[in-house]
Amino acid sequence: MEGIEHRTVEVNGIKMHIAEKGKEGPVVLFLHGFPELWYSWRHQIVALGSLGYRAVAPDLRGYGDTEAPSSISSYTGFHIVGDLVALIDLLGVDQVFLVAHDWGAIIGWYLCMFRPEVGTAYVMKNILTTRQTGPPIFPKGEYGTGFNPDTPDTLPSWLTEEDLAYFVSKFEKTGFTGALNCYRNFNVNWELMAPWNGVKIKVPVKFITGDLDMVYTSLNMKEYIHGGGFKEDVPNLEEVIIQKGVAHFNNQEAAEEISNHIYEFIKKF
Repeated sequence: MEGIEHRTVEVNGIKMHIAEKGKEGPVVLFLHGFPELWYSWRHQIVALGSLGYRAVAPDLRGYGDTEAPSSISSYTGFHIVGDLVALIDLLGVDQVFLVAHDWGAIIGWYLCMFRPEVGTAYVMKNILTTRQTGPPIFPKGEYGTGFNPDTPDTLPSWLTEEDLAYFVSKFEKTGFTGALNCYRNFNVNWELMAPWNGVKIKVPVKFITGDLDMVYTSLNMKEYIHGGGFKEDVPNLEEVIIQKGVAHFNNQEAAEEISNHIYEFIKKF
């Protein structure tokens, strides 16, 4: 895809698949969420890699072509941050521009806090096309209509049959176990992060979300983002962008706009 290269590297005791474009320039490291892959950043890799940056996007631990350890305890925030620190070291740089989405953003916050100097086709279609606001909830023990009771017969313009087939092929190969193990560690991560309670994220930050995003519209998130709590925890938060009519997978749905926002932010440094 337009000059994107792939390789497998050894990091933190596992084999990690990375996609990259650009041999020189500052590194922009992209972190995907669930149920995603490096592929979610395909548009931004091409855009930033063509603008003089070295764009790098891994399949995170448990996803895609990256190794998936069998133990749930191998998916704590420390393990995944350790993977990324090792990857940054392998890339031969001291610092990166970090761009993260969904739960990948949680890992991104951890990385900045610890090291601020550094299916099936139905399931995939159901999740990727959802425009339901609020937290995704479905009955225990069954999927039902899942995240999206209005799963469309045809795909939206930003998601092709080829795109969907790529995601499906990878999750058919791996299943969702490794990916979900990251979520199974949320309570453990909460306990492990106790020593960093109250620590501020002090790197410069630009935050972008859609007004239809299921996280933005859940659990008092709007109040936190716009009411001062976010700025208190992230003192160098420079800008909050709310995209109108855009849902959770904004890096794919509004790909060009997201690429432009990233470029306009990082070119200042």
